[in-house]
Amino acid sequence: MRHSIEPRRNGRLAAATDRGSALIIALFAAVVLSGLGIGLLMLTNTEGAIASNYRAGNQTLYAADAAVERVLADILMTPNWNDILTGATKSGFVDDTLTPTLPSNQLINLTSLTAEIQAASDATATFGANNPQWKLFAYGRLSEMAAANMINTDEYVVVWISDDPADGDGDAQADTNGVLTVLAQAMGQQGSFRTVEVTIAKTDSTEIERGQIAQRGQEELNQRARKAAVQVPGKALTAMDMNVTSGGMVIR
Repeated sequence: MRHSIEPRRNGRLAAATDRGSALIIALFAAVVLSGLGIGLLMLTNTEGAIASNYRAGNQTLYAADAAVERVLADILMTPNWNDILTGATKSGFVDDTLTPTLPSNQLINLTSLTAEIQAASDATATFGANNPQWKLFAYGRLSEMAAANMINTDEYVVVWISDDPADGDGDAQADTNGVLTVLAQAMGQQGSFRTVEVTIAKTDSTEIERGQIAQRGQEELNQRARKAAVQVPGKALTAMDMNVTSGGMVIR
């Protein structure tokens, strides 16, 4: 009887051991699969956040550029640009408060922000008495820039204007060369923040030339240089032929 019972006991022990091993393997597989699932979930959330931040950043950049386009019309309507530089004239696009709440629910003070812009400019400017003195010119929500429902966005934009530091007149509140610098900042969702700086120049035809400035100094002067017209507007074109002997141009 012992010989017939002992193998059965050994078989039951082996079966119990197999079941315990299977349980451990199943638990290990569940842990691995759970880790993979959590990793994929985190990756999906990260990719979504990156895409959302990228979209918010681009939208905020376009808002800053739109603010520049908006204030150009106000600048053209101002006969004396000195009034802008002294702060006597502001844009028609002005909010009713200097302490607005941004789309990110952050409260800002435009007076303090202007002081920060000025301090940062003074720290890097090398023009002495001609250093830019930034004047708050326009500010408000981009959605209020046009008629109702035409702009469906919450970005808040602020525009400052300063004199051209390269005019060399020693007076930051006097325009002597018909050139101004416009600085626009836009603040949007998720704390996105973008800045656009452009230089505008008044030509003889009262048109505005616009060009983005990468940095101040000689590069700024080079970008502001304008080529002379190849033909005086309003006059007839001159017909000329090349002299094959001298290589010069001969009027017909």
